Amino acid sequence: MSQTILIADDHPLFRDAVKLAIAKAAPTAAVVECGNFSEAIEQLRNGLAPQLLLLDLYLPDVDGFAGLLQLRNEYPELPVAIVSACTEDEIIAKAIGFGALGYIPKTESLEAICTALNALLSGQPSHPPLAEAAVGEQLAGFSSLTPSQLKVLGYLKNGMLNKQIAYDMAISEATVKAHMTAIFRKLNVRSRTQAVIAAAALSLPEQNH
Repeated sequence: MSQTILIADDHPLFRDAVKLAIAKAAPTAAVVECGNFSEAIEQLRNGLAPQLLLLDLYLPDVDGFAGLLQLRNEYPELPVAIVSACTEDEIIAKAIGFGALGYIPKTESLEAICTALNALLSGQPSHPPLAEAAVGEQLAGFSSLTPSQLKVLGYLKNGMLNKQIAYDMAISEATVKAHMTAIFRKLNVRSRTQAVIAAAALSLPEQNH
């Protein structure tokens, strides 16, 4: 059976490098490229069923780990591996904790990427060894948030009021409040401020790329 690999990365040069690795690791695999998260989601919603999705953490149209969480929520059976220039233990641990099957640093050699791809396409996890990876207690809570709840949480991080959130999402304020109640419960917090502080776990360190 032919395999399909979806790449979501905004750097054409890196996509080319990954395609070289795929050609070596899985010569018969079809490759679909996307330059941002929205394009990847559109491909999936249009019926594409890849055996593996390679997701850049620093895409321009998604906030930190929110894209990975949305994918795990909407497509729980889809294997997702993170590709990133970030090699911090905490970030790798969070990615795995949020449901990524693997983590491939962009600094890896072509041979190492091939090895990782072979493992991932066989359904095996592949990520760098972690020294003292601290996965926060709230990872499970974040993983249980629905796409709408993640969106509301993103608006909260930006300091928006319920009325503004309702307008932007085209829903009622009552629905916003219901989402907030669910967010508070799942993250084990009691206020908007605590939710915003907890949401820092979704953020990524600043990076020049």
